[in-house]
Amino acid sequence: MIIQRPRYMEKLIRGMGSGQVKIVTGVRRCGKSFLLFDLFKSHLVGQGVPESNIFEMAFDRFSSRKYRNPEVFYPYLAERLGDVAGARYVLLDEVQLLGDFAEVLIDLIAMEGVDVYVTGSNAKLLSKDVVTEFRGRGQEIAMAPLSFSEFMSAYDGGKYDGYQEYATYGGLPGIFTRETPEEKADYLNSLYKEVYLRDIVERNVVRDSGNLEELVDVLSSAIGSLTNASKLAATFKSRKGARMAPETVERYLSFLEDSFLLRRAKRYDVKGRRYIGTPFKFYFADLGLRNARMNFRQMKETHIMENVVYNELVGRGLGVDVGVVPVSTKDEDGKSRRVQLEIDFVCNRGSKRYYVQSAFALPTSEKRDQEQRPLLKVDDGFKKVIVTKEGLEPHYNENGILMMNVYDFLLNQDSLDF
Repeated sequence: MIIQRPRYMEKLIRGMGSGQVKIVTGVRRCGKSFLLFDLFKSHLVGQGVPESNIFEMAFDRFSSRKYRNPEVFYPYLAERLGDVAGARYVLLDEVQLLGDFAEVLIDLIAMEGVDVYVTGSNAKLLSKDVVTEFRGRGQEIAMAPLSFSEFMSAYDGGKYDGYQEYATYGGLPGIFTRETPEEKADYLNSLYKEVYLRDIVERNVVRDSGNLEELVDVLSSAIGSLTNASKLAATFKSRKGARMAPETVERYLSFLEDSFLLRRAKRYDVKGRRYIGTPFKFYFADLGLRNARMNFRQMKETHIMENVVYNELVGRGLGVDVGVVPVSTKDEDGKSRRVQLEIDFVCNRGSKRYYVQSAFALPTSEKRDQEQRPLLKVDDGFKKVIVTKEGLEPHYNENGILMMNVYDFLLNQDSLDF
């Protein structure tokens, strides 16, 4: 079964003929090559574009190794493009392996009738160049592993079993080619060691890969927890009996983020309308990789669901921060003191904003009050949402908060606007 990726196809199609380089970025094996060489190419052919007008090259293949030299690749491509008339489409995979790729791409989009689409797996090499060297001539399309709705389009079963599978083994498309739990676990472990870790170590010349792996373990066991480089260094020392300087921790975190394995969520003071420096929260782009790293232990559903909700919000193109709401309260002695309430996610897109709580269960009135309190302390008119594991169909409670279960939230792209 072919898994459709409508979120990303829509962006590619919308960018056709824009004069910009369309750059699809994301973690390795999330489906970037399939998106470009299968789904998008099929769209082009379906629109009547002759295959002779579509040029493809994957720079991570051995057969393309010599073309990583721009002095070899550019003349070769220019000659090929000159042999055909009309609109021409250039599809390049893992373009960060091409030397001086930014200069090559800028020259290509200057050619009349040439539309350029590329993929890449490293944020430092690509995002920085989109902003600086391309200066408005590059459009970045950040691609993630399968969303739950995309996963369910290929999953042979119901949404409840599908969610458990998704929360356990993640959304890398290759999971569908493995049948047993053992095969899926082996696939994820092999990817982590042979692809992601090796790529980070080689690209960044990491001398002690063991410490990098140990740091991933620490982060894996504390997803969605507030932390920073100093706290992680202290945890590393107490748990592993070894010292890692906070500066080294921060450098390793940047490596993991640049490889799209981790995402960092900043804290935002909702009332003060400002960002708070530290601590942060970290979420995994794919939970299957995180769970495999933990040997499928420490599967606390509350944290897993929070990570799933975060990934879905980011996948919908929202800017997502961790919300902080300062309030005054009184202690047991009646003295006033300031405390900070937390909203899991403050989500922004254009003029829209949503406040979202991921609450696995609300078994008691005390728990319901705890989840609602920070939302009710926000006095603006933006929508407030609580997502639970189970529950009724989407509805508004007596406080005007939109309540919904995680299945309705994930399976409907417009669920926040119910």
